[in-house]
Amino acid sequence: MQAVDAEPTRTAPHRWTSGWRFVVVVAVIATITHLPGLVRTEVLNPDEAFLATQAQVINGGGRLYEDVVDRKPPVVPYVYAAMFRATGSEGLASVRVLAIGAHVVTALLLAAIARRRWGYEAAFAAAVLYLVASGGLVLEDSQAANFEVFMLPLMCASVLFADRGRVVASGVAVGFATLAKQVGAATLLPLAYLAWTRARLRGLALVGIGFGATVLVSAVLFGWSEFLFWVFTDTGGYLDASDSLSLALKRGAAGFGVFLGANLGALLLIGFAVRRQRDNLDLWLWVASAIVAVAAGFRFFGHYFLQLAPPVTLLAASAIPDAARRLRAASATLAAASVAVFTTMALLWDPNVLPRYDRIAAAIDARTTPADHIFVWGHFPQLYWASDTRPATRFLTSGFLTGFSGGRATQHVGRQYAVDGAWDDFEADLVAHPPALIVDASIGTSFAIERFPEFASFVAADYVPVEEVDGAVLYVRQ
Repeated sequence: MQAVDAEPTRTAPHRWTSGWRFVVVVAVIATITHLPGLVRTEVLNPDEAFLATQAQVINGGGRLYEDVVDRKPPVVPYVYAAMFRATGSEGLASVRVLAIGAHVVTALLLAAIARRRWGYEAAFAAAVLYLVASGGLVLEDSQAANFEVFMLPLMCASVLFADRGRVVASGVAVGFATLAKQVGAATLLPLAYLAWTRARLRGLALVGIGFGATVLVSAVLFGWSEFLFWVFTDTGGYLDASDSLSLALKRGAAGFGVFLGANLGALLLIGFAVRRQRDNLDLWLWVASAIVAVAAGFRFFGHYFLQLAPPVTLLAASAIPDAARRLRAASATLAAASVAVFTTMALLWDPNVLPRYDRIAAAIDARTTPADHIFVWGHFPQLYWASDTRPATRFLTSGFLTGFSGGRATQHVGRQYAVDGAWDDFEADLVAHPPALIVDASIGTSFAIERFPEFASFVAADYVPVEEVDGAVLYVRQ
């Protein structure tokens, strides 16, 4: 079975499909498909803003899940913090360069899987088609240094290890992928299949041991209660889409449509490869697990669809050895067209998920000192990063306190939908670090301050409005 036992390569390597030249080709294509992220210096989506602010808190001596919180695992915030510390800059250029490096590593790992199964030409196709897919999203999803970008190389490494019979290493790798983003655990499905074909129950046990040990060590390092609460047990309300199914279906259809349209070249080859699906059952299971991961929570943000890229491009590469020259040419043409279209759009268009923040950040900077703490009521974490001012509370958005979050209707907004214990922690933080300035970025929203009387009273008692900038009201402490 090809998923387990290696076959001889079907073609001899070309000078550009192996060795250092191949690595250079992959790096150049990755740079081209993610050039807009290097050209632009602004925050592209809320995740980047959240991660950058978390990194600032961590580098200032703060502790993840205590001094700053999120419903995400720890790997990516610490990647950001390490890059900021290494470069001496809190700009996003360093993490976006590292993100391109992550795409290169992912492409090379996919090439290694494909080379062992179908030869050098298939390896080249897998790497290139992955890079096409990674750039085939709108600006804020394809060019940002998101959680998925750093999860994918770990995920692909886990499949590579499993494909080569190193089941413990595959479990450890998927454990680290899960510590980059929880949905990395979905890849356990194809890993379990590969482990079963190798060693039956023993193989499954070894994958589980590698995975479980990795996650448990992380829990010990970050503290059991805080880690488990924020990474796993507090996700129930976040995943509830009961009042937003119509919105979710529309977002899901749009997201899948963009992904499919950007990857017509790969889909053309997959249509040819379907007849060999039994030989690549692990890849089809990987696709199924990726679809589950994309759909988890029914939010369908565009960058979620990056998880589909590795198994889809491998399935496409499986068709290369038997594909006619005309089919290969058509696939290459569609892939090149995708790169041209999405790269051009990313260079010319502005992010459509973020309001302007530069003028507000400048106003914050003018009214604070580096030692001051501020609090932003709303979904505007980029203000902390852009103004280089530290948050007064552990909550970088008011969503933890109000229940509001992206990709959802507004029915479930109110204090009763807050994270358990969040208001107690919030009030304690305000006492410990009284904000020198409060920014109200919620005017006209379902989470406007006046809908939360306790906080509204706190603001009215100790703060006075001094300025309105681009729809946000700034309050200074009396």
